[in-house]
Amino acid sequence: MIELKTAAEIERMHVAGRFVAEVLSEVGRIADVGVNLMDLEHHARGMIERRGAESCYWDYSPSFGRGPFRNVICLAVNDAVLHGLPHDYTLRDGDVLTADLALGIDGWVADSARTIIVGTPAEEDLRIIRATEEALEAAIAVARPGKRLGDISAAIWAVARDYGYPVNTEFGGHGIGRTMHGEPHVSNKGKAGRGLKLRRGLTLALEPWFAATTDQIVYDPDGWTIRSADGSRTAHSEHTIAITEGDPLVLTRREGEHH
Repeated sequence: MIELKTAAEIERMHVAGRFVAEVLSEVGRIADVGVNLMDLEHHARGMIERRGAESCYWDYSPSFGRGPFRNVICLAVNDAVLHGLPHDYTLRDGDVLTADLALGIDGWVADSARTIIVGTPAEEDLRIIRATEEALEAAIAVARPGKRLGDISAAIWAVARDYGYPVNTEFGGHGIGRTMHGEPHVSNKGKAGRGLKLRRGLTLALEPWFAATTDQIVYDPDGWTIRSADGSRTAHSEHTIAITEGDPLVLTRREGEHH
């Protein structure tokens, strides 16, 4: 069931979104060579507890996970991209780190992800991160009343094609509101003019993610962490948005973010 939100409900999601953005910015600030993933997990956990927010990941147990998930943030490194289970790993120079965070405040949820490079960046890693960011902005730009879900999917896919990156369709964006995952599913590949018509009050988490040379994925033994099947580097960019009468409202925009 797709639930359209009122302006007041969207503002409550925006409260959660601003805090998601704050936590992701802080995690990105402290992620550095020599920092352990569990240090980032515990730092995020402390921020969430102090704010009185609720992690959407803690005890999350969907059909695809080996779960329950017992962490508050997803952290994925290099060829890992989705549902990264924080573990005892110390970041190295040149690592690509994806942080994905969903949390609720007063019953309303927001979800966002970003990929950064720790230490010295390689141009090919900067390029794939840039591709996911551009795909996300292209998707947001078409998220207007009267457009269709396929227009969002097609916008993401067009950027991926321009960059030469294949697109996996098993995991993509989703509806969001009182819970983290809801209808509709938003594929990162599709045809313009197809699918559900976008309406004011629809809230979506849009999340293009690419691997450099494959659209196939494999799971780690932990049952959660998803990697590119060929070991190629990955990137993931996500924002929670609300459809309005005019420009879409980005509920998880980070302070200083240029896009």
